Amino acid sequence: MGEVVTSAGVEELAARLRRAGKRLVLTNGCFDLLHVGHLRYLAAAKALGDVLLVGVNADEEVRRQKGPSRPFVPATERVELVAGLVPVDYAFIFTEPTATGLVLAIRPDVYAKGGDYNPANLPEMSAVTTVGARLVFLPFVAGRSTTELAMLIAGRLGANGV
Repeated sequence: MGEVVTSAGVEELAARLRRAGKRLVLTNGCFDLLHVGHLRYLAAAKALGDVLLVGVNADEEVRRQKGPSRPFVPATERVELVAGLVPVDYAFIFTEPTATGLVLAIRPDVYAKGGDYNPANLPEMSAVTTVGARLVFLPFVAGRSTTELAMLIAGRLGANGV
C-alpha cells in the first residue's frame, strides 16, 4: 500500500529516492471512479521502475477538463484510493493544468501516460525532453473509462434513480 504525500514534499521525496538509486516512474490523471483500466494502467506503469509516483488532479482541474458535473469523488478521497492500490508507492494532489511542473520538479526516469495520448498532444512533451525522461505510452483499456462507467450507471438507474 502506498502513501499519500503533499505536492510540496514530493520534489524532496523524489530527490531522496533518486539518491538511494531508485528508478522513478511518474504518471498522473483524474482517477475519478476507479475501474480496472486504472488498475491495469498503474500496474504497467509500476513495472517500468522501482517507485511509482502518481499525481491526482485537483477537483478544479477535473471540472475544467471533464465538465461541471465532475469529479464524482473529491480529490482527498481519490488520492487516498489511488495510494491504496498495490502498484502505487506515493500519490499526491496537484493543482496545475498540466503535469509539466511535476515532470520538471520530480525529474522521473520514466514518464508514463495512457494510450489516448501521443507525442503530438502531450502537454508535458518538452518537460520530458528537458529532464531526459523515457516517455512510455501505456495501452488504453478500451471500453473502460470513468465517463463510460458514469454513462452506464446513469442508463441503468434511469428515470427512477434506483
